[in-house]
Amino acid sequence: MKRFFLGFALVSLLLAGVVSYFADPDPDGLDHVTEQQGIAEHAQDHPLAGWPLADYAVAGDDRLTGLAGVVGVVLTLAVAGGLFWWLRKRPAGAKPDVG
Repeated sequence: MKRFFLGFALVSLLLAGVVSYFADPDPDGLDHVTEQQGIAEHAQDHPLAGWPLADYAVAGDDRLTGLAGVVGVVLTLAVAGGLFWWLRKRPAGAKPDVG
């Protein structure tokens, strides 16, 4: 089971770090339609727009898209792993870990 999770993590990191550079930089269909219909004129930045990993880049540098993907995967795996560890099934009669 550990080999599966290790493989999953490695494939995720590879995809985030390498394949992300091949993503199309042009707007997708939804962005195109909102621009055509004038909806995009009313768009506002969301509250996290100033964060270092906003817009799939590191500090706004599009050349670091892969790094942003790798950081995102590592953070996601860390949060998910922490939640799984914290919520894991404990043997009957075991005391819960309370801060």
